[in-house]
Amino acid sequence: MKLTGLSLPLAALTLGGLTLSSLTLSTAAQANVDLKLGNTQRVTQLFSYPNNCNVICFRNWTLEQTVEHYLTQSVKRDGYSTAKVKVKTDNNQLYANISGVPKDYGKPLTALLDAGDLAYKGASKLNSDGKWTYSWYLFLPLGMALENRKSVELLHFPPDYSLTQAQDYLRSATTDRWATLLTTNGIPTEQTPGYQTIIDIAPIAAPSTAGKDLEGVYGYFQDYQTTMVKQVSQNASGAALPMVAFGAPVRNWIKQQYGATVSVLGLAQISPSAGLKVPVLGSNHPSYIWYAADPENYDGDEAKADAAGLKIMGQDLSAACWQAGMGSKPGSDPAAQLKSCTQNWQVTNKEQTCALFYTSIRKLTPEQAQAKCTSEPVQTQLKQLKAPAPSMSTEAPPHI
Repeated sequence: MKLTGLSLPLAALTLGGLTLSSLTLSTAAQANVDLKLGNTQRVTQLFSYPNNCNVICFRNWTLEQTVEHYLTQSVKRDGYSTAKVKVKTDNNQLYANISGVPKDYGKPLTALLDAGDLAYKGASKLNSDGKWTYSWYLFLPLGMALENRKSVELLHFPPDYSLTQAQDYLRSATTDRWATLLTTNGIPTEQTPGYQTIIDIAPIAAPSTAGKDLEGVYGYFQDYQTTMVKQVSQNASGAALPMVAFGAPVRNWIKQQYGATVSVLGLAQISPSAGLKVPVLGSNHPSYIWYAADPENYDGDEAKADAAGLKIMGQDLSAACWQAGMGSKPGSDPAAQLKSCTQNWQVTNKEQTCALFYTSIRKLTPEQAQAKCTSEPVQTQLKQLKAPAPSMSTEAPPHI
């Protein structure tokens, strides 16, 4: 088994020979866009300003600099590398000037901020009901691609350090790991942000251990959640974007909100707005593998932990493969794409799946991973990996 040069042959295999031309971003960026963001109070709320101050500010930025920071992230992730952002305050109102982007670039940004008002309303009600926790921060999905989106990721909540330390919604162990799986499936590293348009059902930056505490808050953000799903579930031309639902809380939310049952590597279809049919794939949470493969959960039995981890790795690679393929070719058959991906990672190339598990999760060298994956005990475990038949939810989702 050869471990070097892994991503290139797999890119050709998992994306069915797609060329990079199909991933090329729009170059029609010539306009100057002037946008009114709102008064100081509104912008302060929606941009969680200040992001990282506790007497001493980790980054001592003004409100205008903070807004410029996130808007610059967005234009770069949309592929407009020469675009410039300038934010100024005039008579208590903030204005953004964005040069080098399409003339209608302000529309998705305005829509995001309007949805943010709904999130702030929900968070305020949560607080007035005595259910807000002192260590939480309202955090909207700022800084992501606004126009050149390829797919949508439904997640639970952002970790607090993405706001307070990184000031980057796409900087976390969860998003970093998934971006790596996307690149393994043929998406160039610089293009992974376009595939990671995130909607968290709880727009609250909280400690990574806060999952249980957040379980009762989703209803406060229903208007925000459904508005965001409507906004980002189609691209600029109106085509539906593939969506991945990560983790049990999110998959349960899909069931509650849209009436569609979606299991891990199960497919469903939702209609966020009339006439739009969005394919949804269920997946493990990107960080679940570290829990599932922890030997402490098996009384120290490393073989059992490894077996669990190999299974999760095969599922995760298959889900990322589906996301990469569907995002690269909108309108593809979701079931056919999933069948191809599961066959690849859980049958045809399961030794590469094994190698990636041991190098990325167990932190072995490629040589150590090769020795592990060719050993008799692991070979026995690999024989138990089987690609599931794609299942499609037959429940009719309501229009929301």
